[in-house]
Amino acid sequence: MGGMRIAVTGSSGLIGSALVRSLRSDGHEVVRYVRREPAAGDEARWDPKRGYLDPAGLEGCAAVVHLAGAGVGDRRWSAAYKREIRDSRVLGTAAVVRALGGLDHPPGVFVSGSAVGYYGDTGDRPVDERAPAGEGFLPSVCVEWEAAASPAAGLGVRTVLARTGLVIAPDGGAWGRMFPLFRAGLGGRLGDGRQYWPYISLHDHVAALRHLIDTPQLSGPVNLTAPEPLTNREITAAMGRVLHRPTPFPVPAFALRLALGEFSQDVLQSQRVRPARLLESGFVFEHPGIDGAIRAALAGRSR
Repeated sequence: MGGMRIAVTGSSGLIGSALVRSLRSDGHEVVRYVRREPAAGDEARWDPKRGYLDPAGLEGCAAVVHLAGAGVGDRRWSAAYKREIRDSRVLGTAAVVRALGGLDHPPGVFVSGSAVGYYGDTGDRPVDERAPAGEGFLPSVCVEWEAAASPAAGLGVRTVLARTGLVIAPDGGAWGRMFPLFRAGLGGRLGDGRQYWPYISLHDHVAALRHLIDTPQLSGPVNLTAPEPLTNREITAAMGRVLHRPTPFPVPAFALRLALGEFSQDVLQSQRVRPARLLESGFVFEHPGIDGAIRAALAGRSR
């Protein structure tokens, strides 16, 4: 990739901000879509709830990366917040695709965010991109989310659905909440700890997004996770090992249900997800193992 113009939604989030830094450091021009009035020359306006995205920001873009969406674990799930989780993804994605459809010269590739939540609880069963959708709230959101992106392919735009795993970073997402607890020696497994967690380092996630942009043969769903998921028990041990802290305090399932409500079901479910298509396309992980991914997060490596 050399000297491209790339539009990014969700550019202020954990992954989006790291992606913007990475692209700009290699000389690419990035257009950041924002919900407020643009305050800089690199910003363009969009309003996902109203279904509006300023098409001028897309002119001349070789790629669009759509990462925006309300945080799944940011609040306790009420009916209203579940609707916000769904609408922020489905309506926002539809707005991007609608704007793409109005362009005389659409971009070559559209990378639209999704999540491994698509698969639901897989237990001990390994799954890759060929697996069907699971059951429950998050799988249903992912199905609608991806369906909202699919019309872009009919516009002649290569469309990739980036099914993201749990991103290891010290200042955002699930791991952003875990690091302070483990540093204080208060970390421990969740429930029985047997549930698989499909993790990925922030550095590898950004590199994988760029690989999706730059790899013409990739379209459709692609799992963005480390090569082999680990159980929560194994990840807990790794956090204690890398941080040199004890991990003596398991959190019982009933306590998680009291603290998190309905979302606790997803925290305790198992997703043994593998990135088959990413590996087949030649992507090389810098941090394939959990210890290296945790150390990279502690060192602040997102590029």
